[in-house]
Amino acid sequence: MKQINFVVIFVIALALVLFGIENTEPVIIHIARGLDVEAPLCVELIMAMGIGAVLAWVFSVWTQVQGYLSVGKQMQERELRIQELEQDVERYRVELEEQSLLLPASPSAE
Repeated sequence: MKQINFVVIFVIALALVLFGIENTEPVIIHIARGLDVEAPLCVELIMAMGIGAVLAWVFSVWTQVQGYLSVGKQMQERELRIQELEQDVERYRVELEEQSLLLPASPSAE
């Protein structure tokens, strides 16, 4: 799997380099009214892709955090259920001991 990841990253990086070599003309980006940026097209697109990659990473981290919180909640619920079941088992054990005391003793065969 690491080799596939490397190949994908290498191909994307190579495509960006080739794209950058061919697109060096300056272009203007209108960010907001009165705020314009002029830079080569390749720089602007590479920055946009970098911002997209960072946003994808942040979303991935956020999803993992939500998963960890969900697992933590499930573990708490399971621990509570285990405690309840242990209490039930102890209660049933006591009831069985009480019932065994109430039963008449069986005559021993000699």
